[in-house]
Amino acid sequence: MKKNKLAAIVASGDSFIVRGLVMKLKGVEIDAELCGMDITKLQQQEDAADIFILYLDDTVTADTDLLVYLKTTCMQKEKAVCLIGSKAEYDVAIKYLDKSVVWEWFERPLDMDSFLQKIQRYMTSFSFDSLKKNILIVDDDLDYMHMIREWLKDIYKVSMVNSGLQAITWLAKNKVDLILLDYEMPVTSGPQVLEMLKSEKDTKDIPVMFLTGKSDKGSIVKVLDLKPTGYLLKSIKRDELIQKLGDFFRENK
Repeated sequence: MKKNKLAAIVASGDSFIVRGLVMKLKGVEIDAELCGMDITKLQQQEDAADIFILYLDDTVTADTDLLVYLKTTCMQKEKAVCLIGSKAEYDVAIKYLDKSVVWEWFERPLDMDSFLQKIQRYMTSFSFDSLKKNILIVDDDLDYMHMIREWLKDIYKVSMVNSGLQAITWLAKNKVDLILLDYEMPVTSGPQVLEMLKSEKDTKDIPVMFLTGKSDKGSIVKVLDLKPTGYLLKSIKRDELIQKLGDFFRENK
């Protein structure tokens, strides 16, 4: 027998609207489990659930531990969150959830027909990877590049190339949301690669952050006209890198 997909519903109470949502989902053969705001109950469902539906109100958005738990679980288990709520509630929740784990936001009052159609499509064709931002690392130091990829791979889709020319070739066939570019590389340096990217219509708007072992102002001044997005010292720690990239994507969503 074919098993129905499961939606774990997170809401502050067993209201008429939430009960109606459960019934409507079951009507389109999606099992719905009402978990309230109980992290222990959510933990019991985190492996079985295909999606978490977060019905927002003031109580839910104030429970930051719950929101952080959902974010962490979705990243670790490759799940996604659907939000239902007002724009103000969404703006609060997204600060803790992070947009990288949010599949869709539906504003109240909920258009039930549109919601059901979209979630049915999600259940049949969605891939968590489609939510992840794409990052390309360009660096001739393979060990360093692999280390950065290990740090980021659970949060982002990470690709790697070890030269500027490989980067140009790769970008001719692939889309990317951010490039982490080694400043000092043999043959074609980071600034030269950035100059080539800026000269092409299809790549001129891709954000580029330099990875550099230098913190001197002279190196930075040399490429100001090319308008790099930023600079990251290669000595950066894992948590700081993840924080800086998260800040960048939140500010540029």
